[in-house]
Amino acid sequence: MLKKRFGTLGVVVGTEMATVEVEGIPFPQEITVSKPLSLLAHGITDIEIHFLQIKYNAIGVYLEKDNVLGHLESWKGKKAEELVQDDGFFQALVSAPVEKLFRIVVIKEIKGSQYGVQLESSVRDRLVSVDKYEDEEEESLEKVTEFFQSKYFKPNSVLTFHFPNTPGIAEISFVTEGKGEAKLTVENKNVAEMIQKWYLGGESAVSPTTVKSLADQFAALLSA
Repeated sequence: MLKKRFGTLGVVVGTEMATVEVEGIPFPQEITVSKPLSLLAHGITDIEIHFLQIKYNAIGVYLEKDNVLGHLESWKGKKAEELVQDDGFFQALVSAPVEKLFRIVVIKEIKGSQYGVQLESSVRDRLVSVDKYEDEEEESLEKVTEFFQSKYFKPNSVLTFHFPNTPGIAEISFVTEGKGEAKLTVENKNVAEMIQKWYLGGESAVSPTTVKSLADQFAALLSA
């Protein structure tokens, strides 16, 4: 099967690969960085203003399916309705030493600085709540905020968070029309973990639709 680059971090997909559409945006069912990762959840980030839903980003969550299931066997037989409210399940998912990738595609344009502030605020608050916000974390978060400061999130821009199976690293990549790929590596274990929790953190995560999708998918996989 022919292969092609898919925008960020050297990600490769097959040109004949099936896709799943999220708000009309195609997400390949499998992508490869160091090894094949499966699309195991998808969703959006949105807000409601005066009863009008405004959709900002489409999200795809890619994981090493077989390996991650081995770390979640304690939840075999649980229903999706149980998993979606189980903080222990989502903590186990974040802690699982498997490769993960979040692919975020912009629907509604915003300034990158707005996204960066939201991410920084969430990660900082999570770190403070568990007494892990020290000078090293502050410095690492400042670099993340600076990375997004000059970016502009045009529609169809692609933001990627890649977490190798070695704990403690988050690789961030951003691609938009007319610009080269921008990259940042976060080498702080606590910050990398809380970035994961922003998307995989259960009821406290930024995208309830993605969390529900994770619960639905894993309930099915763990009962198979």
